[in-house]
Amino acid sequence: MSTETQTIAVPKIDWQKMDNLVPAVVQNHLTGRVLMLGYMNDDALANTVETGKVTFYSRSKNRLWTKGEESGNVLELVTLGTDCDNDAILVQARPVGPTCHLGSESCFDDSANQPFLNKLAAVVSERRDAPADSSYTASLLKGNPRRVAQKVGEEGVEVALAAATNDRENLIDETADLLYHLTVLLEQQNLPMEAVIGKLAERHK
Repeated sequence: MSTETQTIAVPKIDWQKMDNLVPAVVQNHLTGRVLMLGYMNDDALANTVETGKVTFYSRSKNRLWTKGEESGNVLELVTLGTDCDNDAILVQARPVGPTCHLGSESCFDDSANQPFLNKLAAVVSERRDAPADSSYTASLLKGNPRRVAQKVGEEGVEVALAAATNDRENLIDETADLLYHLTVLLEQQNLPMEAVIGKLAERHK
């Protein structure tokens, strides 16, 4: 078991209220995207904490089922929580490979409801193969990498100047420009947004 899972507190569940079977919603701990919904009994929860791999109770197989036990696309446990009535579990996990058996990241078609920075990253990624004259984003991606790096530098300076002069509205505008150009730069360098968020999470520990 990993060091992360050793310190995870087991949430208090009202098992009797739910006839010993509660819904468990799994989120990607970096992006917040909902990956899947399963059900846990007390044994599944205990196995999840013990192994560090998200485990459910399969109603169709009538047994414990660890996500990815056949495909290898496991869900590594990060944190556990409950709702206000203690009859549903929220699992924050690190997905290894696609979660859905159809090969997609999530079992839910919720692309329109993803956190905005992830949605922005997806839109920028779609522009990679578009003609350079089709959009500003495409022109940046097709152009010299130095141009994007220069834009990030310029916007960083603008953010600093806005903050130094206490110009709140300009600070919002320039920060938005900086985040956009950073997203383009990451795409151009083939670095996923999750890599940066993951580094922030690592430093947070």
